[in-house]
Amino acid sequence: METFPGPHGQALSFGDDEAEREVRANDRQYVFHSWSAQAAIDPLPVAAGRGATFWDYQGKEYLDFSSQLVNLNLGHQHPRLVRSIQEQAGRMATIAPAFANDVRGELARLIVEAAPEGFAKVFFTNSGAEANENAVRMARLHTGKRKVLSQYRSYHGSTSTAIALTGDPRRWANEPADPAVAHFFGPYLYRSAFHAQTEDEECRRALEHLEQVIVLEGASTVAAIILETVVGTNGILVPPPGYLPGVRELCDKYGILLIADEVMAGFGRVGTVFAVENFGVVPDLITFAKGVNSGYVPLGGVVISEAVAATFDDRAFPGGLTYSGHPLACAVGVATFEAFEQEKILDHVRDLGERVVRPRLEDMAARHPSVGEVRGLGMFWAIELVRDPRTHEPLVPFNAAGPDAAPMNEVAAACKSAGLWPFTHFNRLHVAPPLVITEEELVRGLQIIDRALEVADSHVRTEAHAAAQS
Repeated sequence: METFPGPHGQALSFGDDEAEREVRANDRQYVFHSWSAQAAIDPLPVAAGRGATFWDYQGKEYLDFSSQLVNLNLGHQHPRLVRSIQEQAGRMATIAPAFANDVRGELARLIVEAAPEGFAKVFFTNSGAEANENAVRMARLHTGKRKVLSQYRSYHGSTSTAIALTGDPRRWANEPADPAVAHFFGPYLYRSAFHAQTEDEECRRALEHLEQVIVLEGASTVAAIILETVVGTNGILVPPPGYLPGVRELCDKYGILLIADEVMAGFGRVGTVFAVENFGVVPDLITFAKGVNSGYVPLGGVVISEAVAATFDDRAFPGGLTYSGHPLACAVGVATFEAFEQEKILDHVRDLGERVVRPRLEDMAARHPSVGEVRGLGMFWAIELVRDPRTHEPLVPFNAAGPDAAPMNEVAAACKSAGLWPFTHFNRLHVAPPLVITEEELVRGLQIIDRALEVADSHVRTEAHAAAQS
């Protein structure tokens, strides 16, 4: 790629220092970035992207192993998705949500048909946070109850109720938000809160704990349990066999709705359209965003079961959004389903996940003393880094910042220097590239990670390192 289009349609060449300086200056002077101390950041100016790769203004190439924010499922500049925006904009760029629209209706049909049996309708939002807000609103109105339970290791968005549902530290500075939220521990065998030794023990004890929380919080007050089908940013935690069906049984026992947050895990990330397909469970509501159209135009939504949808047949739903089901966004969603089918994306994800990613990560875990555990599914994996593999002491403390976070920052810097853009969170390195990544690109990226783990190994305690090598 010798040139790329500039902001005014002109062709720019890599190495155009003036263009890069302008981008950087405008960003630093006028853009307010999320989750950041503004004076402490220096965002990389990105010039162009294609497939699983993007380039900076100097032409340095990066394999995008984070899919931006785990949303770019079909990669940068997918021709079919770009064309769908162009064609829809030429025909009808926007229309209010109160009207019937062809691509909005078609995408809703495709989503309902892809969902488990028993789903009826789709309410479109602009993001995953809005999807979770509205799913909770539906659950509360349907059940007549107020309280919602969510996991400590979770992220559900940064709007009012969504941030209250979130379990990770991003919730702290936003409290109090929605007071009718309580948290519980989900299964996480590597760092078991239940002193479990096996997956079966972890599953059983996690379910016993959840039932205790339901009882002590008052089952008659609990409208819904919301959980990420596969926990995303907070660890790529794949639930053990039986856990999600067990949660479903508890919900049915106590008259509680089950909301599956598939904002990150849905739309092919784990090799199926909806992640719940892997676990034999049917929730009452499914929330989605990100991969539904790879973020080309903001889009999210709630897939609503027949029972919940019927609540609003003769009762107005008290919620709405100006851009609900925006035609440009929905056109890309329809094109996404076409790409999934014609390019056999789901088969590609399942194949590469099991044949390439799993064995290579397991090999890294066997060779690197800093790797405590690897886990995942499809194109959704975590490498848990530790300072002591015997005690599971994490490479950096929980919610580390400043000097405490230096070891993980060094690992990330090693990846970037070698041409890979990683996704890191706390003491973990996540592997979540675009689903269209080629096998050659995937192997190359994993080789970069393998070399970067030597940096993490250098932080392993000397006695632990010696023990691991013996």
